[in-house]
Amino acid sequence: MKSPAVFLTWCVLACLSLAALAADVPEMSAPIQLQRDDREGQLRILIDGQEAIVYRYGDDVDLPHYCPVRSPSGRPMTVQLTESHPYHHPHHRSVWFADIVQVDGGRKVSFFTALYSRVDPKDPKSPFRDRVRHVKFLGEEVTPKQAVVKTQLLWEADLGKMPMLDEYRTMRVARLGDGEYLIDLTFELKAAYGEAAFLSDQVHYAWPYVRMNPRFSGERGGTLTNSEGGVHQKGTDGKYARWVDYSNTIDGVAEGLAIFSAPENDHPHRWLTREYGAFGPRRAEARNGKPFTLKQGDSLKQRVGILIHDGDVNTGRVKKRYQQYTEGKL
Repeated sequence: MKSPAVFLTWCVLACLSLAALAADVPEMSAPIQLQRDDREGQLRILIDGQEAIVYRYGDDVDLPHYCPVRSPSGRPMTVQLTESHPYHHPHHRSVWFADIVQVDGGRKVSFFTALYSRVDPKDPKSPFRDRVRHVKFLGEEVTPKQAVVKTQLLWEADLGKMPMLDEYRTMRVARLGDGEYLIDLTFELKAAYGEAAFLSDQVHYAWPYVRMNPRFSGERGGTLTNSEGGVHQKGTDGKYARWVDYSNTIDGVAEGLAIFSAPENDHPHRWLTREYGAFGPRRAEARNGKPFTLKQGDSLKQRVGILIHDGDVNTGRVKKRYQQYTEGKL
């Protein structure tokens, strides 16, 4: 029988040893995590400890967008271009949503090119005259299988003196396993400040746009494929489809990004696709590159799924997963 003093010493040493062992064991991370930094204007979504997607909403952005979107192996699949970037179209913002709008017959405002609306074009910190502004987060919910983030945005012009549209956005990120995931995006625009005319032409818009990293583009060996069997820009641009996939093999690893047009969207509709890496769905024919108007108080909604997958369009089971998406199983 140990004396009380010896027994107490043994207990203290045992507790210290257990504490030391616990310190050496890394904390188990949740399958999906949100890391929000309002000061930097970034919301990072991590899946199994790896960054998957970043929502950028700070005061220094012309419109809130998602960049980067990472592949299952961690490669940046999309790109936010800048005015100093060697590739064309610096206003492309990885994954973004914009249009050309006119309210109550006022000035036509291109939110596609808000990047170029700085008050002083030579000052990179000069405010944007026209922009889509993140107003606030409306809610965040995280489970082991998915994260849902709701936000409110404002399309505004003339340094905030001319509000044009309210936007309500829901992003659901679903964990599919093995680094694969789905980004389910819903954009709803409300003509809250007057009659809103949409003026985008038939050639230069998509709802939403995605700009692939040049390494995944058709110019670097990537392949565009649509739901109807069309391939490359020639077989997919301006064509009717329900989904389009962009895949490539880099350093021996095949990965891809597919955009699904949700069944509740107006169908059939055409797509914009480019071999240099831009693509996205258009609106149905009645509103495809044709001016249309929302009366004050009316809303317009578009929903897409963005599948990040291993393999190409076939081994990544894009067709099957689109069917699962339409059935609410992804």
